[in-house]
Parts: sequence; C-alpha cells; structure tokens
Amino acid sequence: MASGPSHRYTARCSWTGSTGVGYAHYSRAHQAGAPPASASLALSGDPAFGGDPALLNPEQLVVLAAASCQLLSFLAVAARARIDVVAYEDEAEAVMPEDDRPVRLTQITLRPRITVAGAVGEDRLRHLVEVAHRECYIANSLRTEVVVEPVFAFVA
Repeated sequence: MASGPSHRYTARCSWTGSTGVGYAHYSRAHQAGAPPASASLALSGDPAFGGDPALLNPEQLVVLAAASCQLLSFLAVAARARIDVVAYEDEAEAVMPEDDRPVRLTQITLRPRITVAGAVGEDRLRHLVEVAHRECYIANSLRTEVVVEPVFAFVA
C-alpha cells in the first residue's frame, strides 16, 4: 500500500420500497450522491433487469466515468503540451455479455472526437491520447479493458 497522500471518495445510495412484491415488480429507482457535491442522481437498474429506461443505471455510470476521466486526462496532457484543444466529444460504449460469467462489462470503448486549433501532427496527438489513457485514474482502477479510438479534427 502507498505511504504518500491519499484521496478518499464517498458515495451515498438510498432506496425505499418493498421487494415483497417479487423480483419482477419492485422498483429499481434509487437516489445517489457523492458528498461534498450537492448534486444527486436518480438512478435505476438496466431496463433488461427491470429498471426504468428514463433513468441512468450503474453500468452507464461506469462508462461515463471512464469517458469523463479520459477527457479530463487528455485536456490536462494537452494543456501541459501547450496544445489548444477547442472541443472534445466522446461517444463511448460498453459491452456486457450475459453468457460470459461472471457477468460484467468486458470492454469499454471510448471514441473521442478531438478538435485542435493550430498546426499539430496527428502522431503527436495520438501519443498524447495514449499518455492520457495511462494517466486516467478510472481506467487504471478497472479490470475491464478500456480501448480509446480517437478521431481528430483541426481548425485554423
């Protein structure tokens, strides 16, 4: 275990209802928050498992966390390299096969479209994407393979 400074993160989840109505009928809706942030989320289970499709589910949150962390890591790496990133959009997805036990997310694919101002070589940008991926705390925390497939756009 590391002996240096540590960061701690807290989360709260709460649910009320009754499972006495059986597996197919109890509500999967619940509330989640992460103090000290004041925002809270209304969550549910995956619709395939009886959840509400109008609400985010835990699997989506894992994909969002991986995409957000890669975004933040890349912006930090680019800023340190004095590269002007003007837009970053990601269409991330994950796969969770039910026939591969234990059931889990087996792969998360991030597909960032990164728009850069100025003359920057694509090879350099790909290298910075790789550096950001190595520095991404969430990707480093997951057993799931996280693949990054960037596309670059350039503006004058």
